Amino acid sequence: MTDRNEIVCICGSARFAREIRDVNRELSHRGIIVLAPCEIEGPIEGHLKAVLDELHIRKIDLADRILVVNPGGYVGESTRREIAHARATGKPVAFSSPA
Repeated sequence: MTDRNEIVCICGSARFAREIRDVNRELSHRGIIVLAPCEIEGPIEGHLKAVLDELHIRKIDLADRILVVNPGGYVGESTRREIAHARATGKPVAFSSPA
């Protein structure tokens, strides 16, 4: 038993922003601390994308586990990198939908 709430980092494509918000709300209502991707309207490119990608990797480092929001089994390139990082650092990885 631990004295702190579980921390979960949500990963997934920006195209699933609504689904990510729904999962964030569900986990938060269960008392879980949620670290989620930054929401940006429109395409993210260049320096901003690099900054946000690195920030999300640091969120994974803070988490106890990650939950990949992947409706229809979709996992994009950035999310695949995040999954690889989580696994390389020993974080459990779960998916919202089967691949």
